[in-house]
Amino acid sequence: MKRILLTFIMLTNALLAICQNQRFEVVNRSFIFPLQELHVHGSSIVELPGGDFLAAWFEGTGERTADDVKIMGAKYSSKTNTWGIPYVLADTEGLPDCNPVLFMNKGKLFLLWIAVHANRWEQSILRFKTSTDYANNQVQWSWQDNIFLKPDSNFVTEVKARFKDLPESRQGWAEYAPRYDQMIINASEDLTKRSFGWMTRIKPLTLHSGRILLPLYSDGLNFSMIAYSDNDGATWNASLPIVGRGNIQPTLIENASGDIIAYMRDTGDDPALLQTSISKDKGISWSANKEVNIPSTASVEVVKVANNKWLLVLNDMVEGRSKLSLYLSKDEGANWENLGPIVEDKNKEGRFSYPSLIKAADGMVHLTYSHHKKGDLKTIEHVIINPNSIK
Repeated sequence: MKRILLTFIMLTNALLAICQNQRFEVVNRSFIFPLQELHVHGSSIVELPGGDFLAAWFEGTGERTADDVKIMGAKYSSKTNTWGIPYVLADTEGLPDCNPVLFMNKGKLFLLWIAVHANRWEQSILRFKTSTDYANNQVQWSWQDNIFLKPDSNFVTEVKARFKDLPESRQGWAEYAPRYDQMIINASEDLTKRSFGWMTRIKPLTLHSGRILLPLYSDGLNFSMIAYSDNDGATWNASLPIVGRGNIQPTLIENASGDIIAYMRDTGDDPALLQTSISKDKGISWSANKEVNIPSTASVEVVKVANNKWLLVLNDMVEGRSKLSLYLSKDEGANWENLGPIVEDKNKEGRFSYPSLIKAADGMVHLTYSHHKKGDLKTIEHVIINPNSIK
């Protein structure tokens, strides 16, 4: 009873922290499970055939250094508007499992994630499961495998060319220490370094052709890449890299011309700003990334709710993650309007980050994100937004 009361109080406090200038309607919001001391982060949400939803996140005593971390999941009933009891979706024996991604393709449910080998992000191994048996409370998986990528020498050529397209680096350097750009170029020449350590975070984008574009990033190289599949996820190939200085965790959207736009978190030079890149060949090659004049201190997500209406969720702060805001573009990303915070702790003691954003079949927008409160209590929050209510 005390735990339920604590959950209610914390949720009420979060609701009260939302600014009055919010320009959209929140239809419903709820915690997927009560606030807890175990670390929970990196959620993903997918709509299942029939209108229910499945969420996934990683949970344990830490992240890459905690071998007890596993992928957890829970099912949301659209009839009762409630979340079921969480259960294990994936657990690689003896390794941390992180960054789950859920998506549907032609009736098949995919779960992709990383097993963190040697407790280092740059040694992560891409894994996936599939299922066509997900109607009951728990998914029954029918296939599991790893995804291995081998970027060829064109990867290195692209890294060298795109670094020349970037503005001059503001990173400090000395004659006795190599430049940052050259260090990354040298690392990309190592076949092992460019083949391993690619990590999931954001849902894929499926094109009209059926091609699946899976966003990936590397903490070792500190930039991004796309894995693409033209056979419904049976096999995967590596795109050319999305080159920049700290542009990671891409989220993808397609414009009316068929170009693919990537928006990314910034872990490079200060100040941390939203990063972007464009592909004009269906995700194979990418422009050198550019900055958008919107602060961005953590993972971002974008979704198309209409041809002329895109929504973007991000931590629009100079530092920290105590505010998660919703932005609107009515011109395919040329301009963005701030619609106000989804959640905000003005005392800057809470942390709200790593959103997963989808448009459901009924037009509603579903969002999950990491909800971490003062005292290190943590959960995943689920928010339903009516995009037609945007003022």
